[in-house]
Amino acid sequence: MSYRLHSILLGTTIRTHRSIPPHLICRAWFCSGRFRNQTHMESHASCEAVVGDSELLVKKMATICNAGPAKLQVIADFDATLTKYQVNGCRGQSSHGLVQQEDTEYDKKRQELYEHYHPLEFSPTIPIEEKAKLMEEWWTKTHGLLIEGGLTYDGIRQSVADSTIAFREGVVELFEFLEERDIPILIFSAGLADIIEEVLRQKIHRLFKNVKIVSNRMVFDNNGHLVSFQGKTIHSLNKNEHALDMAAPLHDRLGDNIDAPTYENASVKTRRNVLLLGDHIGDLGMSDGLNYENRISAGFLNDNVENSLDSYRKAFDVVYLVFD
Repeated sequence: MSYRLHSILLGTTIRTHRSIPPHLICRAWFCSGRFRNQTHMESHASCEAVVGDSELLVKKMATICNAGPAKLQVIADFDATLTKYQVNGCRGQSSHGLVQQEDTEYDKKRQELYEHYHPLEFSPTIPIEEKAKLMEEWWTKTHGLLIEGGLTYDGIRQSVADSTIAFREGVVELFEFLEERDIPILIFSAGLADIIEEVLRQKIHRLFKNVKIVSNRMVFDNNGHLVSFQGKTIHSLNKNEHALDMAAPLHDRLGDNIDAPTYENASVKTRRNVLLLGDHIGDLGMSDGLNYENRISAGFLNDNVENSLDSYRKAFDVVYLVFD
C-alpha cells in the first residue's frame, strides 16, 4: 500500500456491529506499525471505537490509502477534538473557556451562559433548527461580554499561559506526519482563532506550514483592546467549507519567516479525499462546499454517551469513546 493513514490515537479497542478483520484494521487505519493484532490494541486501550458499517469503512480506507497523500486533506474541530475533554479528572478548557478577564464578574457571567446553553447544545431531543438558533444566541452573548469586559491581547497571552488546555495524545505526531507528506490541515473551530494560535504557540512550541485556521477572529485596536469580531459568527452548528475564505496560514499569523509553500483555498478544494475529525454531529458540515469523493468521519463522543451513541454511530464512520 503506497500510503496509509496515521493512527489518531494510540491504543484503540474496536467495537463493531459487523467485525472488521484485525489485519485490515492494522493495515488500513492503524498504520504506524505499532499494532499487530486486535488483542494487543485492547490491552493498551486509551479509548474505544465504535463502527456502524465496518465494510463501508474498510472500503473507504482502502480507496483513500490507494489514492495517496496528494489527494488527501484533513479537516478538524479544535475544542474537545484535538484537545482533551478531561484533564486530570476535570473538564478540559476550551478556547472560549480558558479566557480570564480582568474583571472577574465577566468570567462569572460567561460561566453562567455555559451552564445554561451547554446542556442544550448536546441535547438529543431539541430539533437541529431550534438548537442552531440557541447556539447563535449563546455565541453572540459570549462575544459581547468579552468586548464589554475589556479583553486585551496581553490578557489572552496570560490566559493561555495560566490554562490547563492540553492536546490529545498523538495530535502533535499526527500534525508532523501530515506536514511531512504535504497534507493540508484545516482547523475549523467555533472557538476563537487568536486563542487557538496562542495555544499552538505556547503548548506545542512549533509551527506547521500546512495548517490553516477557520474560526472567530478578533479585532483589536492600537492599544491591544478587543473591539469587535470579523465576519459572521461561527458556532458549533453552522460550520461549513464556505467559510474557507476566512482561513489564514498559521505561520503567517505567528510571524514565521520560513519561505515554505502554503495551501491556497483553490488547491485545497481539489483534494477529493477528506479525513474529518469532530466531537459534534454539527461538525460534519465542515466539509460542506467540498466536492469530495471520499470522506472518513471520526467523531469523539465525550459526554452523554448513553443517550447520544446511537445518533453518533449513524452519523460518523467511527465514533471514539475517549477516556482522557
